[in-house]
Amino acid sequence: MRIASLVTRITQQMRRDRRTLALFFLAPLLILTLMYFIFDTEASDLEIVVTGSDETIVKALKQADFQVTAAEEFSQEKMIEKDTDGWLHVENGKMELTLLNAEPSRAKAVQMQMMQGLQGNEKITPSIEEKYVYGDANTKGFDTFSPMLVSFFVFFFVFLIAGIALLKERTSGTLERLLATPIKRYEIVAGYVIGYGLFALIQTIIVVLYAVNVLDIVLVGSIWLVLLTNILVALVALSLGTLLSSFATSEFQMVQFIPLVIVPQVFFTGIFPLDGMSDWLQKIGKVMPLYYASDAMNGIMYKGFTFNEVLLNLIILLAFAIVFITINIISLKKYRAL
Repeated sequence: MRIASLVTRITQQMRRDRRTLALFFLAPLLILTLMYFIFDTEASDLEIVVTGSDETIVKALKQADFQVTAAEEFSQEKMIEKDTDGWLHVENGKMELTLLNAEPSRAKAVQMQMMQGLQGNEKITPSIEEKYVYGDANTKGFDTFSPMLVSFFVFFFVFLIAGIALLKERTSGTLERLLATPIKRYEIVAGYVIGYGLFALIQTIIVVLYAVNVLDIVLVGSIWLVLLTNILVALVALSLGTLLSSFATSEFQMVQFIPLVIVPQVFFTGIFPLDGMSDWLQKIGKVMPLYYASDAMNGIMYKGFTFNEVLLNLIILLAFAIVFITINIISLKKYRAL
């Protein structure tokens, strides 16, 4: 009987908590559906530009399933601009292959397909000198997405800790007592953002320095740009965490936002190839802060991008933070109208 009573009480509590029920039954379906569309997409074809060649090589590469473009002139700058996987230059019987290597898996696929295609033709001697735009022959897949992990962990922990901390302020009555004073709503939000932001700043510096100096994660660009990017990431996470905490009544409900807010963003950080995704999936990714954070971090740490090259991503991250902070200020109206 006592076990039955306990089961009855838990069942009634769950039935009354519609948010928990929705998360329990619908969130797995949402994430599973998202994974289905992401992993069901086909990788885009390998693109290669050939200069100084004859029709024999071009024909052999096309038979090896490359998207081949024959050109009189080409350069590394054009490779970067057009995101071309490879550039094969033939001169005086010598072949020089330049690989973009933005994704090491695609670079290795170019090497394999090219050797198979050229070896199958008796008129071609597949002796190729290789060069790399990004990284080198020893670059691993982890080198390209490890910068994204740095931003992800900054975002995740700042979001969770800031949200739970403000939730405690509200449930303990501290926020209610604060709202009883003449203080303005924007002053409350600014105080919380700056207060928690100081600790988020310290955490960001520790994470970045540890990743670069202890774990030896690849860093081609400026560490100051890395810090700036992650400070903006922390600001976005802080403002979003405090905003969503206003919709939670317990720490458990705050944690419930993780599969809805954090997990979907992981799929659009670049850990999974974005080029092969459907257009509508790529558009979904572009409304998520971690999409821009990861793009900036990969550009700075792996490709050596400068401030101007990641400026747009930084502006968008700042815009996210401003929007969330503004909504935070407005949301305090439900507690007190000034």
